Amino acid sequence: MTAKIALVANTAWYLQNFRRTLIRRLQEEGYSVITIAPPDEYVPELRALGAEFHGVPMDSKGANPLADFRLAMSLRRLFQDERPACVLTFTVKPNVFGTFAATSLGIPVVSNVSGLGTAFIRKNWITMVVKSLYRAALRRAATVFFQNPDDLQLFLQHRLVPASKARLLPGSGVNVDHFAPMPAQRDPSAPFRFLLLGRLLWDKGIGEYVEAARQLRPRHPGTEFMLMGFAETENRTAIPMNTIQAWVNEGLIKYLPPALDVRPALAASDCVVLPSYREGTPRSLLEASSMAIPIITADVPGCRQVIEDGVTGYLAKVRDAGDLAEKMERMVPLPDEARTAMGRRGREKMILEYDERIVMDAYLRAVKEFALT
Repeated sequence: MTAKIALVANTAWYLQNFRRTLIRRLQEEGYSVITIAPPDEYVPELRALGAEFHGVPMDSKGANPLADFRLAMSLRRLFQDERPACVLTFTVKPNVFGTFAATSLGIPVVSNVSGLGTAFIRKNWITMVVKSLYRAALRRAATVFFQNPDDLQLFLQHRLVPASKARLLPGSGVNVDHFAPMPAQRDPSAPFRFLLLGRLLWDKGIGEYVEAARQLRPRHPGTEFMLMGFAETENRTAIPMNTIQAWVNEGLIKYLPPALDVRPALAASDCVVLPSYREGTPRSLLEASSMAIPIITADVPGCRQVIEDGVTGYLAKVRDAGDLAEKMERMVPLPDEARTAMGRRGREKMILEYDERIVMDAYLRAVKEFALT
């Protein structure tokens, strides 16, 4: 009988967008893949991959103990029925409650800490609760992958994970063949174009990006400041769409709705900006660098690792719109040859350090080591 591998995340969108290649690779190795998440519009995409889908109710941003208990019980019943050989968990609640549910049945779990999120950025009582839950859950996991060394060290420092189980990955990796340099899709005489690609959250540094645009526009009136992303209405740091529209009306930014294929938007940009407050490893920066586009990002965990300051782009101070504006203004007058060299070095870094095949190989080794036979 074909062994089953279950992937659990807080949205079907996450599994389709970030774990599509892993699903295919597992299938190529002969495994049957079960995907588990709250249902959304990306469920058909997962099924089109040949993955089985099971919907579970999950309040990914809430702190209701009863709802979390129901989630754990739902996952346990599902694991009991399907008997996967190994469970791979992603995002906070699946990492915690998926691990509790699977290990209670003797099923090995490989967890992925893909970023610490709002609970760690805005320290409060929720931070203490999340730490306690992580500590209790991750000691039961077979392996825990981290996407940057800062997060790994923080978890070790606070004894949230046993050192023997912690492993470091280069984020979720990037498909360097798919995200390859593309011919310019715009008139070379067109204005310089910045792009911020990410979820519409204050924690992504979008407010600083807009303020930087406000500072730069008088000095560089032709420059374009693009913003692409989707709203997360349930997230506590979500930016209301009426705020986005107000910025558009003010002439500060141009808003692009989210797209399944972001390569055209990337290829039409001269520089990609992400002044986030903290990340696991930001996919947008990996994709931009893989396409040989210079980047500007904040000097914070998860972001600083993907850039070489002054070589593949520029690092800016976190939560500092003035410094961000200064780094963006430094990029505008660079000769095309200098920006091309930055982009080329960024792509070389992605091929050497962030090729998603590195991530796939690490997962396959973990599955083969811990999956029940």
